[in-house]
This record gives sequence, C-alpha cells and structure tokens, in this order.
Amino acid sequence: MSRLPIRLRLALSFTAAAAVLLTAVGAFGYQRLAAGSSQALDLELRQRAQDLIGPVSTPGASLTALAGTGFVERGESFAEVITPRGRLLEATPTLDGRPLLSPDQAATGARHTVTFDRSSAPGLDEPARLLATPFTRSGHPLVLVVGDTRENGLEDLRRVRDQLLVGIPLLVLLTFLGAYAVAGAALRPVEAMRRRAAELTAADPALRLPVPDGGDELTRLGKTLNELLARVEATLERERSFVAHASHELRTPLALLRTELELAVRRPRPAGELVGAIDSARDEVDRLQRLAEDLLLLAQAGEGRLPVDAEELPVAAVLEDVRDRFAATAARAGRSIEVEPVAGVVLADPQHLRQALTNLVDNALEHGAGVVRLTARPDGDRLALVVADQGAGFANDLLPRATERFVRSRGSTGAGLGLAIVAAVADAHHGSAGVGNVPGGAEAWISVPAVEVRSGEPIGA
Repeated sequence: MSRLPIRLRLALSFTAAAAVLLTAVGAFGYQRLAAGSSQALDLELRQRAQDLIGPVSTPGASLTALAGTGFVERGESFAEVITPRGRLLEATPTLDGRPLLSPDQAATGARHTVTFDRSSAPGLDEPARLLATPFTRSGHPLVLVVGDTRENGLEDLRRVRDQLLVGIPLLVLLTFLGAYAVAGAALRPVEAMRRRAAELTAADPALRLPVPDGGDELTRLGKTLNELLARVEATLERERSFVAHASHELRTPLALLRTELELAVRRPRPAGELVGAIDSARDEVDRLQRLAEDLLLLAQAGEGRLPVDAEELPVAAVLEDVRDRFAATAARAGRSIEVEPVAGVVLADPQHLRQALTNLVDNALEHGAGVVRLTARPDGDRLALVVADQGAGFANDLLPRATERFVRSRGSTGAGLGLAIVAAVADAHHGSAGVGNVPGGAEAWISVPAVEVRSGEPIGA
C-alpha cells in the first residue's frame, strides 16, 4: 500500500470508508424494512382477528360462509377455528382442512394472543405469518387462527436486496472515480511545485515554486518552501560574495609578494635592498597568513563547527592582557588604552575571546581617536566586554551591517573581516556582538556567558 501513488492511496482509502458506510447504511435500511414489513403484517393480522372474533363467536357462524365477505379475502389470506388442544373445527377452503398449529402452539394461543411463522401454509406452499388469539363460543374456549402469506413482503425485500447488491458496488465504483479525480485536483498544485522544483539549478536560484491561492495546507507549504529557497539563494549569494572578496583580498598581497621576489632575482641588488625586499615579502606573507586564518575561522563558523574550548576567565585579566599587547602600538600612534575597574568571570574560549577583543581594539586604534577604554557591563546572564574610543563613530549606513563579512569603511586597509570574526566568536559562545555610536565616540562589544559577578564590586560604567 505504501508503494502506491499517494493519489491512488487517497482514493482507495476514501472508497474503502465509503464502502463500509454504504454497506452499513444498506444493511441497516434492509433490516429496518424487514422489521417494518413484519410489524405491518402483524398489525394487519390483529385487525383481521378483531374483525372475525365477533362473527365467529356467534353460534352457527361458519368461516366458509365468511370467506370473500371482507372479513376473509379470497386468495392469500386464510383463517381457522381450533380447540385449545389443536383439533380443527372449521377453516377457510384454501387450507384443505388441515390445522395450522400444533397442540402445544394451540395451547399457547388459548392463553394469550401469539404469532408464529411457517415456512409453508397448507394449500398455498408459501411462507406464512400466523396469529392465534383466544375467544369463546357458547361458553366454550376456542382459538381463532388468522394468517396471510409473507411472499409479497419477501418479494419486496428480495427486490430491495437485489437493488442494494447492484447499487452499492456501483456507488463504490463511482465514489472511487470521484475520489481519484478530486485527489488529482487537490494534488495538482503539488505536481506543479514538483515540476518547478525540478527546474531549479544553482545557475538560477531565484526561481520560486508556484503557490496556489487560498490559505490551506498546500498554500502554507508552498510559502514555506519559497522562504526556504530564498534563504538558500541568500546563502549562495553570500558564499559567492565571500569567494569573490576572498579572491580579491588574496590577490593584492600575492601580487606584491611576486613583485618583490621578481625584483630580488631579476638583477644583482645590494644586501640592504635584498633585506628590505625580504622584510616586505615577510610582511605580505604575514598578511596572507592572517587573512587565511580569518577566512578559515569564518568558514568553520559558517558550517556551525567553530571549535570552542571554554574556560573560566577573569574579565579583568583578559582586558589587561589585551591592553598590554597593544600598549606599544598605541604609544607609537600617540594614543593610550585604559582598563576600567571590572569584576566577574566569563565562560569562554581564551584564544577566540582574545582574538575578538584584539580585533575590536585594532579597529578602535585604526578608525577611532583619543583614549581607547576597555570595560564590561552586565547583559542578562552574560557579560558584555566593551571597547570604546573617542573618534567620529560609525557611518550611519555602516551601522546595520558592520559585523558582516568584507564590510569596511572608506580608507580602511583591512579586509573587512575583523568585526565579522567578533560576531562569529560571539555566536559560537551563544552570545552576541554589536557596534554603536555613543556621545563622544563609538563602542563595540562582545557578550559571552558569565560565570559569576561578585556582589559589591563594580562591573563597569
């Protein structure tokens, strides 16, 4: 069953349910018709018995004389009078003088009105329904038996049964055909979506599935799949952009490195020039190495497998370590880095967290001005490590996408990966990252889980 097409399965399931329902309704109707026919015959026999009791109770009355008078119709109705022991006293001509009841049945009929079924009535050879009721004649208890053949009712039942045996299968067949057609119409949008999905290629990811009108399940499915395709398209576009930008960023240092090496070997050069060329080449190699490491980290983060070896790290020690690493660089630029009094412990990977803070401080030194301040502040159950400067801040068009890959301000010498790496590190720690303009400058932060915040000690402004 599971291997059949869903359209056929739906049609068969609906048809099976309809067949069961039609059969149950047909059987119920047949039973009710049979019961109604039997009740109607019983009512007719009771009425006939009541009509006959008066005339046959009169001394000298004869059933033979009453036949055909309206009390007993000629043909399929009949009657007889018997004693409580079953001895026949008189009967209508169609019975050929044979009793209808056995002695035991006659004794029961002498006590109260009762009905019996016989497979064949004497002289008629047809199934019959009998009603026996007691009465008295000249002070003697007797039993009046009236009857009628059941052939007419049975013939009606047979006719109904034959119609049901033909009609129900025909209705089931029509139900199957209708259900198959309806299922096909209902699944037509699915087939249209399947054909469109078969046309989708990486070369044309903008294709969308046709969505039927309405608000049913298929419409919602089509919209959900189109939203999925939109996300896939955005991912593909991001990856293409990533590869294009990475290629562009790698091309410049590689070209410079090739130029330095070609100049070094093209003609004899003094030792000092060779040393300078080698130093320049080494700088480009370092730049390539950093770029490759940044790209690798972002690729791992994009695949959801950035390795995180979390440890409990005192916030003050982490910030002071970053300040010490940039002390000489800041002094050469005539700038200073200050760490505000902070307390607390975070749960983070020390290497990744220091890399993120290094990128934030490097950005503040390159693009900001004045004093660079390192601090922390509570962020729910996390701590936000903040790097602030006194520069002009971020351009308004740059703020919403500052943490995206290869996004950089005009005049930047970097690859535009620093803040993207900060965001990737924050995401790997189930935290967050962001930038913003504040009065007197700009700030950037990374928020990571906090282990504890000691009460009574400052967390930061």
